[in-house]
Amino acid sequence: MCTVYKNGKHHTIYIYSIAFALFFTLINVHAVPLFKTNGKWVIVIDPGHGGRDPGALGSFSQEKNINLAIAKKTGEYLTASLSNVKVVYTREDDSTVDLLDRPEIANKNKADLFISIHSNWARNKNVSGPETYIMGLAKDEDNLAVAMKENEVILLEDDYSTRYQGFDPKSPESYIIFTLIQNVYQKQSADLAMKIQTQFKERANRNDRGVRQAGFWVLFNTAMPSVLIETGFITNAAEEKYLNSEQGQDYLASAIYRACRDYINGIDKMSNFTPNDKKLPDEDPQLTAEPVQKDDGIVFMVQVSSASARTEIKPENFRGLTDIVEINVQERYKYATGSFREYAEAVKYRRKIEEIFPDAFVIALKDNKILPLQQALDLKKKK
Repeated sequence: MCTVYKNGKHHTIYIYSIAFALFFTLINVHAVPLFKTNGKWVIVIDPGHGGRDPGALGSFSQEKNINLAIAKKTGEYLTASLSNVKVVYTREDDSTVDLLDRPEIANKNKADLFISIHSNWARNKNVSGPETYIMGLAKDEDNLAVAMKENEVILLEDDYSTRYQGFDPKSPESYIIFTLIQNVYQKQSADLAMKIQTQFKERANRNDRGVRQAGFWVLFNTAMPSVLIETGFITNAAEEKYLNSEQGQDYLASAIYRACRDYINGIDKMSNFTPNDKKLPDEDPQLTAEPVQKDDGIVFMVQVSSASARTEIKPENFRGLTDIVEINVQERYKYATGSFREYAEAVKYRRKIEEIFPDAFVIALKDNKILPLQQALDLKKKK
């Protein structure tokens, strides 16, 4: 064992814990690529607790049931709306899944994203609102307390001391092992976490408690961008009712789905994805805002902005562009330009538009409704 000094105090940890952390770091760096370039996105959804472990207890409900309900609704939204997504659950019923096995399910399935869903607990019954965690060193006692409570589930397992390399979830000293790794997926995890919190605030109208860091064992062992979501406080009377309500669960699940969708679209854009590895044409497409129709009815456009309130369509509101089209989608107003039969033409046009709108990206429409991009490309391919 060795002694480590932190914040003026000395902490003793075992050498094999350090070796384990460093070994996992080497595995993690080479596990999966940072950007998805082809195939389906595999998203593993982990409903926290379950079976013999009820999780946090409210006045009339158990955390494990809330987690499972929100997780399954999230998966349903993802598979119904995104044809390029495959959802895997760590549990689909009230069964016991050991903490060590949850990230292993994600690793074995070569997941692209890991989302662990929980409900929070606090002594102060007035505290409310969701917060999303990524792997890292807890920066305050509250964050550490949340991680310690979630990690305590390992105490229900047989021979946990050996299985978890001597890690003691109740000992602050054990959490020093989490300072010894640099998570290669931290930036991507933080990006997804911020998108989730934004959706909780804007879509579900919840109190935004922000993105936080702490040492969660379930995130420590994943080999992909990973987040742990605390959807709200079961100890707050009003929020417990919301977490157990059909509407509350729908809104929270919808928010998580939307964040995943936006994350996936962003990665596809950064990956410069093109269908079937076809090269883009050398010649410039003819740029026009006139509706372009084909037998399949699919049109590709370049989205330049999105807002919850309507924006008057005039050049000064869109940096001089005169061919803006408004698309109303589930209480949001999206604004797009250009209209092309082929995806490659829209990609080339986006490169021009990026000079004015750096965050512009390609979308697909059919009958004035937005299609998942991969679904549109698949339909084009079958045509």
